[in-house]
Amino acid sequence: MDNTLQAQLKPLRDRIDTIDEQILTLLNQRATAALDVGKIKQDHDVDGPILKPEREAMVIRRLQALNKGPFTAEAVDAVWSQIISTCRGLESALTAAFLGPQGSFSEQAALEHFGHAITRLRCDSFDEVFRAVEAGQADVGMVPVENSTEGAVNRTLDLLLNSPLKVLGERSIKIHHNLMTKSGTLDGVTRVMAHPQALAQCQAWLTQHVPGLARDAASSNGEAARQASVDPTVAAIAGETAAQAWELDIVASGIQDDPQNRTRFLAVGAIETLPTGSDKTSIILAVPNRAGAVYDMLAPLAANGVSMTRLESRPARTGQWEYYFYVDLLGHRNEPAVAQALADLKNQVAFFKVLGSYPRQ
Repeated sequence: MDNTLQAQLKPLRDRIDTIDEQILTLLNQRATAALDVGKIKQDHDVDGPILKPEREAMVIRRLQALNKGPFTAEAVDAVWSQIISTCRGLESALTAAFLGPQGSFSEQAALEHFGHAITRLRCDSFDEVFRAVEAGQADVGMVPVENSTEGAVNRTLDLLLNSPLKVLGERSIKIHHNLMTKSGTLDGVTRVMAHPQALAQCQAWLTQHVPGLARDAASSNGEAARQASVDPTVAAIAGETAAQAWELDIVASGIQDDPQNRTRFLAVGAIETLPTGSDKTSIILAVPNRAGAVYDMLAPLAANGVSMTRLESRPARTGQWEYYFYVDLLGHRNEPAVAQALADLKNQVAFFKVLGSYPRQ
């Protein structure tokens, strides 16, 4: 590097170093203030969860509104999620359960949503995630609920129906699938392993490029990556973090059939979130099996000016062709219009359950 370039870069690098020192000082001041908040709560015997989803969402939204760039809104979310997570962790560790093992998309969603300053509880199934939170082994859980290509994750819907847990947040992440092996080639590989949803999301690519490989389902993409790390005949479909975690080499990247493939995850726990001004409410409904029942079911929403963002049906397994309807609404259950719509719905449907109100992503 020539002297002229060095001379131009040095003052800028010195400035960056000075700014970094200032940021570090401010971060420690913020952490101290967060600890002071916790101490005041203890002094006044305020007993409540360390996680405050509405407060955390409002902090990030306020900063995004103040931001003038070149830092992006997404970068503000990413950075302050970690800052909040670290400050929260100084007060009390948050345990988050999700489908494992290491390197799963569920883990990625949990880390993006709750930050890295959490205790990670990796589970073998969605059922275990719910059981861990219900039993108090974890404070929160993160589970996929729908994919932009393959639709609803049915097991999650079934668990939400029967669980006492509440939905307290959502996180949508872009799903970038990669084919990976221990050797970095397909030499000796006889089968591809992945979660059934991942296999479905990559079926056209697999049919075109590796039609001779058997397709085997795994409990998660992270588990598929783990299998590939110990079995040279296995190629796994998973994200880059799984490749790094299990020391695999990527044979082909971006093999998902839809380049805009995304999965929406729900955070679940025992927390009742307060309104933030931009929220969603998720509910489950069932109506009698008669003509016009679904139309009548939706009428209270229109009558109260409440917008519906999602409607998903799931068989009730009664043998009578009855269905549960999973509905997402704009607004918090405590807002007057939403509260009235929910009250009207409850009075006219055969089954009614509020899964929770939570900050809208």
